[in-house]
Amino acid sequence: MKLNSTIGLVTLGLLCSLAAISCAQSDQKKNTKSTNKVKKADRSGMEVAIFGTGCFWCTEAVFETLDGVQEAESGYAGGAMANPTYEEVSTGLSGHAECTRIYYDPKVISYADMLEAFFRSHDPTSLNRQGNDVGPQYRSVIFYTTSEQKRLAAQAIEELNASGAYPKPIVTQLQKAPTFYIAEDYHQDYFEKNPDQGYCAFVIAPKLDKFRKVFKDKLKADQ
Repeated sequence: MKLNSTIGLVTLGLLCSLAAISCAQSDQKKNTKSTNKVKKADRSGMEVAIFGTGCFWCTEAVFETLDGVQEAESGYAGGAMANPTYEEVSTGLSGHAECTRIYYDPKVISYADMLEAFFRSHDPTSLNRQGNDVGPQYRSVIFYTTSEQKRLAAQAIEELNASGAYPKPIVTQLQKAPTFYIAEDYHQDYFEKNPDQGYCAFVIAPKLDKFRKVFKDKLKADQ
């Protein structure tokens, strides 16, 4: 995420962490796994995609705009520790990536469309970093849930590298989906609930505006 502003890089880099810490301090149940995020909507016929594109606030906000996406949940995957907390993942030592589990209707939006949104919503050539969010928890990763997802993702990476779409090779990890641990309640729908918070206003909002312009034909009616 690149910003054309006069905000100092160090200050901007701290916004996400400071905001999350502030939320954590105000939330008496910050280490309790979320249960409120799970909606009562019927998930029959839905398929699941899991993506990591950096800060999961961004990933969730982007994918929830797409027509056919029923629900997106922020969480952690890819590490050895069971039931990690945000504080543990934020050290970069737990091995988990901040990622989003997405329930989508394949009759409305295809996995190929989801992959296009994934690659165009972040820099897949940046290793363990998105803008000023630095660490393995911010890595670019696709956790495939079916063999067909694996095939399509591998094909997309190969074709994008061959096309020269990016100036550097794609470093996105492609891994079989491990256990997904849903993040704490205060992380869910974070952008929607906190649009004026610094990181949301300076990083997520401009990114989301750009995404909406590129994917205007695939957005929900209210977007």
